[in-house]
Formats: sequence, C-alpha cells, structure tokens
Amino acid sequence: MPRATLSVDVPPETWVHAVSTTNPDAGLRVQTALADETRGVVLVEVVADRPVAVVAAIERADAVRHLDLLWSGDGATLVQLETVRLPLLAAVLDAGVPLSFPFTVRDGTATWALTTAADRLSALGDRLDAAGIDYRLDHLADVDTTVSDRLLTARQRELLRLAAAAGYYESPRRATLSEVADRAGIAKSTASDVLHRAEGAVVSWFLDQFDGTVTDARWP
Repeated sequence: MPRATLSVDVPPETWVHAVSTTNPDAGLRVQTALADETRGVVLVEVVADRPVAVVAAIERADAVRHLDLLWSGDGATLVQLETVRLPLLAAVLDAGVPLSFPFTVRDGTATWALTTAADRLSALGDRLDAAGIDYRLDHLADVDTTVSDRLLTARQRELLRLAAAAGYYESPRRATLSEVADRAGIAKSTASDVLHRAEGAVVSWFLDQFDGTVTDARWP
C-alpha cells in the first residue's frame, strides 16, 4: 500500500488561495472537512502573528457563507466555516481517496499525506489533472501496515500526530509540551510519558530497520 506526500497548488479562484497568498506567513491548518455537491464545511486552525486579521479576510471572502469563531489563543484561532464546494475536496472525493487530517495550506500550497491503494492514488492524479490543478509528488513509499499498526498504540499515534500538527517537533518549537497536553486534555506528565514511549518505539524501529544499531550496539 503506497503512502504519498503531495504538494498541491490551491486553485487561484478559491478563498483559500486568496487568503493564504495574501498572508504567506500564516498557516491554515485544516483539521477536518466535509463536502457534498454544493457546499463544504471546514474546521480550520489559523496560525499567524495576527490570526484575527486572517480570520477577518476569510469571513470577507465571497465563497464563505458562514463563519463561527470557536476558539482563540496565543497566535492561533480555530474557526468553522461553510463554503461553496471546494475543488480540492471534490477531486479527493471523486477519486475515493481518504484524506489525512490535519493538513496545512501555506502561501497557496496544500501539503497532503495520503495512504491508499495504488489505483486510487493514480485516479486522484487524473482528477487533479482534469481540474487543471497542479501538484507535485514529494514522497512515495510502500507501507507495511502490519508493522505500523504494531509499532504504536492508537493513543500513541493520536498524541504523536497532535504534537506534530501543533509544531512540537519543529525547530524552533511552535508548541510546548504543556500546550500539547492541554490540547489533548491530559496531564503534562502523561503526555510526556506517552510521547517518550512513542518516540522510543519509532527510533528503535528505524535504527533496527536500516542498520541494526539498536540490536547490535552496546553502550561501552
């Protein structure tokens, strides 16, 4: 089963393109989205130095029918909005490809991580081509789902994804351990323990998989 990372150029006629290119330093982190033939409902976290200004630009967009402010904190604001149907989501739905959330749109480019069957990935490429949407395949690899399922517990995977989405692993970090714990609704000590075990499992698997250093090496 292939796992792919795509950089997709957001169509210039959409509000997403207009807002993200006008505010190139802002990140629009799409937490989840639903769409039918006529409309889309999207949960978006705006990460920016002045998120209120970015949210105001979203609300002014002609394609945005309604916007609700759900949460606002230091440098980030969460909104739910209803729009006309989004062409990117339409291509994904038409191809039958499950889209991994969250994904980020920055300066007119959406970054997608996809795990699906090879024929569906190919169908997505066809749909994007037919819609005139440019994209780049940044990474493609086969995934052993049995190993990946064994590697981490569901709780570890969920918290690891949340920490990565929050910017905990970026340099410099955009989120502290306390902030990750708050978003997950757990104690800081619990978050630390879960992440430490998950990180240890991933590092051990990586080193054993590629050069056997965890198995063979011994501390002097």
